[in-house]
Amino acid sequence: MSTERFPCLKFPVFRTLGRVNVVEAIELRRTYRVTTGAMRRRSHDVEAVRGVSFAIGEGELFGLLGPNGAGKTTTIKMLITLLIPTSGSAKILGRDVVKDARWVRERIGYVFGGERGLYERLSALDNLRYFAELYGVEPRRQRLRIDELLGLVGLRGREHERVETYSRGMRQRLHLARGLIHDPPVLFLDEPTIGVDPVGARELRALIASLTKAGKTVLLTTHYMFEADSLCDRIAVIADGAIVAQGTPQELKAGVEQGGVVEVEVFGIDEGSVGRIEALPGVLAVTVEEQELKQLLIVQTAPGAELMHVILAQLDGVTVGRISQREPTLEDAYVQLVTA
Repeated sequence: MSTERFPCLKFPVFRTLGRVNVVEAIELRRTYRVTTGAMRRRSHDVEAVRGVSFAIGEGELFGLLGPNGAGKTTTIKMLITLLIPTSGSAKILGRDVVKDARWVRERIGYVFGGERGLYERLSALDNLRYFAELYGVEPRRQRLRIDELLGLVGLRGREHERVETYSRGMRQRLHLARGLIHDPPVLFLDEPTIGVDPVGARELRALIASLTKAGKTVLLTTHYMFEADSLCDRIAVIADGAIVAQGTPQELKAGVEQGGVVEVEVFGIDEGSVGRIEALPGVLAVTVEEQELKQLLIVQTAPGAELMHVILAQLDGVTVGRISQREPTLEDAYVQLVTA
């Protein structure tokens, strides 16, 4: 990956916002032994995380972005003591996650998207009571802490209802309350808004933004680029187990902002047409988004390249709808990074 188009790659790994590093990953690696074959069993090593390094400053909201299978979850599991690194090291609040695992667990919270992690036949109140006991919250503080969190996540008045009756957004808010029950200074949020309706997701994003104002240090993973753009102080992009870029959202976008983006609504585009467009001089990246009854062809172009008519010429035989040009976004920078 060239650093000329993405100047943020030139920055030191441990550049933060001038504050103390709360989370540090130093050349983290994780290798799995996998077995393949039905008759002849063969084993080989797969390196899921390959030398990942980054640091998160105190009170910073840091985004870890990457496609499925890129190594995000494996990296997080090493940071929260669920996996032991094959090599490298990680620290939370200056303490090693392997040597001081119990100390670290007491000071971190982990919130993941999806259905797991809650007891559905219990009420929200009973769930929070259970996790308060699990995390060793003093009995005399539990009632006040639970009431504070129910108010914070907007579930006060609904706490006696079983979780199985909750909507997806309500469950995610309860997940967040569970992760905060012991008031940890460091919080890991793994796709917290996945599957949540737009109104609920907006409320969750506002809640996440308020956490750093309260002094929390947050690591966020998400597939929603606009979410990362609006929430994160800095972002690291991981692909094939390695960090390919990191910096502020503005710094990442700077790598493509001098270029342009051509969007074409198409109906029934084939791989041959996509391949011809990818081969055009001045084309940096090509993606096709499947939409209802149509597709959206997105072509990132180099600075100064006027390619709209050349692109359309490669779509001979393809039905074309709306055509437009726009400025690059964080999503465009992300696509270029992970497909380079």
